[in-house]
Amino acid sequence: MTINIVSVLLALAGIFFYIAGTVGILRLPDIFTRLHALTKADNLGLGLILLALLPHAPDAFYAVKLFLLWVLVLIGGATGAHLIAKRALRGDGEDIH
Repeated sequence: MTINIVSVLLALAGIFFYIAGTVGILRLPDIFTRLHALTKADNLGLGLILLALLPHAPDAFYAVKLFLLWVLVLIGGATGAHLIAKRALRGDGEDIH
């Protein structure tokens, strides 16, 4: 029973951070602060949601797959944010706002 309550609280906290990241994208003034809000909030939100799922994993292999998913999303998000910021600094092409 308490595991379910903790899982729900962790999932709700993860959803809160996803919403905060979305608000950051919509409200912040420039591309760099938007990227910061998006990558930090989404990575933390996904981490909390995966922590909420871990107690319900049927075996250790499933838990490892959840952790690997989080690591791959962290790497992909950081790489994508770096490429977007690098292009914005160079000023190539059209304005990214």
